[in-house]
Amino acid sequence: MNSLTISPVFSPDSEAVLYEGDCLDLLRTIPDETFQLIVTSPPYNLNKPYETKLDLEEYVSGQKMVITECVRALLPQGSICWQIGNYVDNGRIIPLDILLYPIFADLGLKLRNRIVWHFGHGLHASRRFSGRYEVILWFTKQDDYKFNLDAVRVPQKYPQKKHFKGPKRGEYSGNPLGKNPTDIWEIPNVKSNHVEKTEHPAQFPVELVERLVLAFTDERDWVFDPFLGSGTTLIAALMHSRKAAGAEIMPEYVRIARERLQLAEKGQLRIRPMEREVYDPEAPGNNLPPKFVDLGQPAQQRLLFEDRSAYLEEQNIFLPCRSK
Repeated sequence: MNSLTISPVFSPDSEAVLYEGDCLDLLRTIPDETFQLIVTSPPYNLNKPYETKLDLEEYVSGQKMVITECVRALLPQGSICWQIGNYVDNGRIIPLDILLYPIFADLGLKLRNRIVWHFGHGLHASRRFSGRYEVILWFTKQDDYKFNLDAVRVPQKYPQKKHFKGPKRGEYSGNPLGKNPTDIWEIPNVKSNHVEKTEHPAQFPVELVERLVLAFTDERDWVFDPFLGSGTTLIAALMHSRKAAGAEIMPEYVRIARERLQLAEKGQLRIRPMEREVYDPEAPGNNLPPKFVDLGQPAQQRLLFEDRSAYLEEQNIFLPCRSK
């Protein structure tokens, strides 16, 4: 990638769009069927600094306006990923994905997965079990959609397992590129000691968005985030040679997003690598160090575990030769 130019308004020729203002104002300038992937984590109506707490009916109505515009701007083979948690009111929780699902369904979208994002840290509850998960609703417009499963496979649990009977007896039974990551993802959330932590109080981890970018887009596709926050979606998309756009209404978060992009362009932005295991206090030396994002280099990783050859060699697995 050449020197990164961040456009304040949308243009099909842009590489990156960072719009300061209401996402609906930006969306109204976007042509129909532009984005391959729309991924976001909207406000949860919890009276955070970036939102005003609303009556739930009013909150859902506001979400409907944004979702409707997003669906219009989505390509036919595209995906929408709405990452959402719970609305909490005096100890009572209301799962927001249940409230929002009918909006997507009424617009004709099809739910492919309700991905559970599990994390180990958060607020401690005393009158209910402490919440340690949120969900990602993955919708598509049609049955013919882009899905690059091989790009996000994870190492097999039993890589040496073989068929014990039948015509494939003695052959490895698992996919040599790894297994499907399933619909439960254990990825640390961004708390105080996380390498990616900024001033934003509810920040996406880069690796969560990376997995979605790799699975649902190809290089040069457009990725859009209507509630951009600290700019994580832009970073995850640009580091894999996608084009990226986002809107953020809070000036201080726009500043943070711009600073992170500038660091990434210089090769100085540190992130948690996707292939790093969740911290194990029994084996602290097994953790991989943070890696640096460098937007000045070509696509940094086309697969979740890019160096498959080392993994396969370690397990004494050899891919069969395939005729062209």
